[in-house]
Amino acid sequence: MRRPLFHKLNLIFGPRPPWNWLLLCFVSVLALTVLLRSSSFTTFESVSFSIKSDIYTNYRRLKEQTTSDYLELTSLSYGDSSQNEVRICGKEREHYVPCYNVSANLLAGFKDGEELDRHCELSKCHEYCLVRPPRDYKTPLSWPVGRDVIWNGNVKISKDQFLSSGSMTKRLMLLEENQISFHSDDELIHDGVKEYSHQVAEMLGLGSDVEFLQAGVRTVLDIGCGFGSFGAHLLSLKVMAVCMAAYELTGSQVQLSLERGLPAIIGNFISRKLPFPSLSYDMVHCAQCGILWDKKDGMFLIEADRILKPGGYFVLHGSSLSTKQGSMARPIEELTQKICWTFIAQQEETFIWQKTIDPQCYSSGKQGVIAPCREGHDDIQSYYQPLASCIGGTASKRWVPIQNRSSSSQITPAELEIHEVQQDEFYEDFESARIALRNYWSLLTPLIFSDHPKRPGDEDPLPPYNMIRNVMDMNANYGGLNAAFLEAGKSVWVMNVVPLGTRNTLPLILDQGFAGVLHDWCEPFPTYPRTYDLVHANGLLSILISEGCSMKSLLLEIDRILRPEGWVVLSDTLGLIEKARTIATQIRWEARVVDLENGSDQRLLVCQKPFVRK
Repeated sequence: MRRPLFHKLNLIFGPRPPWNWLLLCFVSVLALTVLLRSSSFTTFESVSFSIKSDIYTNYRRLKEQTTSDYLELTSLSYGDSSQNEVRICGKEREHYVPCYNVSANLLAGFKDGEELDRHCELSKCHEYCLVRPPRDYKTPLSWPVGRDVIWNGNVKISKDQFLSSGSMTKRLMLLEENQISFHSDDELIHDGVKEYSHQVAEMLGLGSDVEFLQAGVRTVLDIGCGFGSFGAHLLSLKVMAVCMAAYELTGSQVQLSLERGLPAIIGNFISRKLPFPSLSYDMVHCAQCGILWDKKDGMFLIEADRILKPGGYFVLHGSSLSTKQGSMARPIEELTQKICWTFIAQQEETFIWQKTIDPQCYSSGKQGVIAPCREGHDDIQSYYQPLASCIGGTASKRWVPIQNRSSSSQITPAELEIHEVQQDEFYEDFESARIALRNYWSLLTPLIFSDHPKRPGDEDPLPPYNMIRNVMDMNANYGGLNAAFLEAGKSVWVMNVVPLGTRNTLPLILDQGFAGVLHDWCEPFPTYPRTYDLVHANGLLSILISEGCSMKSLLLEIDRILRPEGWVVLSDTLGLIEKARTIATQIRWEARVVDLENGSDQRLLVCQKPFVRK
């Protein structure tokens, strides 16, 4: 907003105005700042708060801010090129996901399905531009309305794809003008999803699907999730269901699920391991997910076994598993026996197996059983490593049957001991996150919420009108921020990301029933544009610099995955925060630095992404 003014000054006084005019501008900025600070504190530029000594208390001191404004004024007057804004990408990148370029992958020699996989090594040259929203993009409706109604212009799906979608969780969506409705009201059973969930529970010997938690099922990986209706139902039962599906140019299952406010990530079974540690999920679910489990000598099924916890369940639904007589396909039957799974039940086209609770089964010498991986092979960092033909996780201290876990939602001291985490360290992380969240919310609440939320068919209300639902913690540590959100009763879910090269705390995060993934932040994240409302990172910039990676590339990636009017909260050392603030200005974010005022070198950078249309 300052640039037109400086442009006029340049026209009057030339590119280098006299120093007396710069001094006059400096005095004017000082006077204006004093007046603004004495007036209303309802705008983002002047929000401040104070609670405790080591709590984020206010924006930088007046002297620091005035000096910064003066230096910015001087640099602009001299035509500092570092202030140039990053350009807007072309229309063809509105739904751009890096690392998925089939043409480039084919040219590089990838084949047999690997050309459809993620290959970031082929796209190291970053083109600096901002991915813009589609022309008809609208801010998503607030939760829980946004779970059942989304704006058609926010996702890339054709009417033909919509009408031809045939899986259990895709049908019975309603396309009405500019909206897509997923009717999941209590009175409606959207395409039998509730009935199907109840059927699965009965096949497990439960009275109802509300007993999933009691049976040890807290986390589910829903492979090929359709558009997320099964996962949405499980979330209503307090079961964390994460959708995982392959990258799709249009009609993306992951994009639509995230647009609905449901946990989802791009991933597939082709040639590499999933970015999860061994023993991650209580249930792996595949309803017509399109994976041929008996291919590649059963390595896909072995990978499913790797991420499945002892005593966990593997649920398959689909006619591709059945013969004409309705019996199980023989290759699947043989493979499940080789990996020590027990066949539990079958009803029509639904089959359920249970993973063994006895790790000795794999080393018993039983004929045909696939052997465990050698010692040291287990996947402490399973980040896109080649698929293995051996059984992982058998020597882990985390080999605990899901039925033997505590029914409490809180992590126990015994479980912390398994993860080799000190209790004091764990609870200190949670307490710090709880204090931080309270202050983030105090800072952002007046700006996030509106007395007049958007309703279908209404005109866009004046900002701020967006609500927070999808949250990403880019350096999650022990998952303290996620736990703090739950304790505070906020209607959000958190994608807990553990950066590659740091201590691998993802097993502990997943064992708490949270969503999480390993990721190398020197690479783009496997998600679609505009899929998160709030992105948080504590200490990530320091990690990034130590790895020799680009801070500008990271902030541009955050901008890609952040929804318009979304928020970024970064915490790090003063020098890195100042550098990030400069880049934030170049990518058009509204940015302010908050002094923690606890005597440390730590600073907080709070940014909001604008709604850019061009």
